[in-house]
Amino acid sequence: MAWIETESLSFIARHEAEDNDYAQRTLDELEDLRLRLEERFEEVPGGITVIIHPTPGWLDAAHPFLPVARLAAAPAGRRYLAGWAMATELHVLNGTYLDRRAAGEDSLAALRGTPERLYVQVVLGANNKRLPPPWGPRRFLRYLQWTWLIEGAAQYYANQVMLFRAAVSTRLRDRRVPAFPPSARDAMILGGTIFDLLERERGPDACDVLASRLRRDGPRRAVELAFGARFRDVEREWRDYLRKLTERRLGLEDEMPALDLHDELSPDSPL
Repeated sequence: MAWIETESLSFIARHEAEDNDYAQRTLDELEDLRLRLEERFEEVPGGITVIIHPTPGWLDAAHPFLPVARLAAAPAGRRYLAGWAMATELHVLNGTYLDRRAAGEDSLAALRGTPERLYVQVVLGANNKRLPPPWGPRRFLRYLQWTWLIEGAAQYYANQVMLFRAAVSTRLRDRRVPAFPPSARDAMILGGTIFDLLERERGPDACDVLASRLRRDGPRRAVELAFGARFRDVEREWRDYLRKLTERRLGLEDEMPALDLHDELSPDSPL
């Protein structure tokens, strides 16, 4: 297979010739994102190579943790694990396969935004040495514990949270109450909602702090400090936010979805 390279100021794309247009659009979008992230993070790496894979098999072979992460995610979220971030490389599917995975207009936009979300993860890792990339067994286990923060921050900083509203609505039709913070199974779908709610409640600086630090005393304490409130109160606020988000999307201002999220707290929530 013959690879070619397309360059921009801060990125290089390696791809097949038929993916040239997709590669150029991807580099343009990444440059715009990098400029935005420079206003919020101390370190915003350049010199990143975007490797555009022509098939899912090639992508899965790029890093052994990607298929495992996909298995850990709920079926509705697996379609969005269409790439993997490494310290100096972003591995993504080409535009043809991203389009095939889409489940609607917003889903397509979210899938096409995969490179931007992956680049946010590179920036997070550069500013928080406890976060991947780079990867190793211990860092992957930490990723599974903090998937909601990593994937949620990726959605938030790439301005993609609202693109996942349909997936959120689908998840909430499941009778099982999602955990708070979302488990690794739900993080790809629900992680961004925490950052969106936090920005509404406390502003963008609070999001920057949450994304840049991993509390050694765990996600619950991180949530309490970010929101400046008790964990139980933040959870109630989040579940009410999810219900309203679903109502707005469906245009049902006076109707409740199948699951009353406001009154159903996680089984292990502290009293």
